[in-house]
Amino acid sequence: MPRSNTSAIAKWTDDTEIVSVTLILRAISDIELSSNYTTAFHAWFLHQVRDSDPQLSAYLHDGQSEKAFAISPLNGNLIANTFLAKVDSTYTWTISALSNTLCTWLKTWYINHPETINLYKGNFEIEQININQPPTTYNNLWSSSSNLDPRFTLAFLAPTCFRSKNHHLPLPIPTNIFHSYLRRWNDFAPEAFPQEEFLAWIEKVVYITNYDLSCTKVAVAKQGYVTGFTGTVEFAIDLKASHNSDFERLLSALIKLANYCGTGYKTTFGLGQTRLIGKDEVGNWKNGKESIVATPIQEHLVKRIAELTELFLQTKKRQGGDRAQNTATVWATILARRELGESLKAIAIDLNMPYETVRKYSQAARKAISAFEKVP
Repeated sequence: MPRSNTSAIAKWTDDTEIVSVTLILRAISDIELSSNYTTAFHAWFLHQVRDSDPQLSAYLHDGQSEKAFAISPLNGNLIANTFLAKVDSTYTWTISALSNTLCTWLKTWYINHPETINLYKGNFEIEQININQPPTTYNNLWSSSSNLDPRFTLAFLAPTCFRSKNHHLPLPIPTNIFHSYLRRWNDFAPEAFPQEEFLAWIEKVVYITNYDLSCTKVAVAKQGYVTGFTGTVEFAIDLKASHNSDFERLLSALIKLANYCGTGYKTTFGLGQTRLIGKDEVGNWKNGKESIVATPIQEHLVKRIAELTELFLQTKKRQGGDRAQNTATVWATILARRELGESLKAIAIDLNMPYETVRKYSQAARKAISAFEKVP
């Protein structure tokens, strides 16, 4: 029987609106996950809800409001490029609930959770489940936020980005960061705040003083690959620029909410996991003693695109200049992403190209590969 931290659950009361739990998982056999494996974990979680509360599951899946949960990617040693979870290796996976209804369901599930996570590719044993971030309410976050620290650091554990003008923006712009937190707050907290006015205030008073970031490309859901940032960002607050006691208190509460809700785009599929870290912890993150989850596909994808580009250039000797290079690169990009299981529709959206054009390029690229392989 998997273990639970029963001593911590005493603080998980019926009025809890926000909580985060972490599962310690062990691979029962070697499991070769897909590059967008968080989709399977997302589906498994919703199935767990559906089995006991179909109405809540439908709301979480199809509701037009902000999503009332967030999940992390697996944290542990996934073999690069193949996404292989080795037998008997352990991993952690985090689930956060952001509404009272979901917290109530999650508490019951926490006490009586299953022994395994059953995925199409294989199974993980749930060895233990712990409360990762303590049960609380939005009012508690508000009431405990009277003193705003003029400097704070956020660690972005999983690739983080934002949607901007139908594209992905992998930059930690303060207004985008706090917009993502405010949307959840306004949807689930008892009291909402004016969005435009608050974000205009954020733009005046919050700025970046230091950062240690990396970019990585990850597969997410059916959206194709997105570029996100991981690492730490130090922010400062210039309260002299615009004093507003309510907004200062809200900002302090939202910084704490980040630990639960994550940041930015597709937090229900493993992106944007975020932690507020203390001043004494910053060194540990910079020295690599703390874990940053980054799915290792970018290096593989870049290498494969370069290999295919060189091959396609050999088939285009009659074309000169930039035209041959550009065509070869586009073909290589499409084919490399198809090899990793990405759909043509997702590639077309991400490259901002017509679907039919991407389909024809994919066919041409495969034909060129076949012809090249037949040459003795």
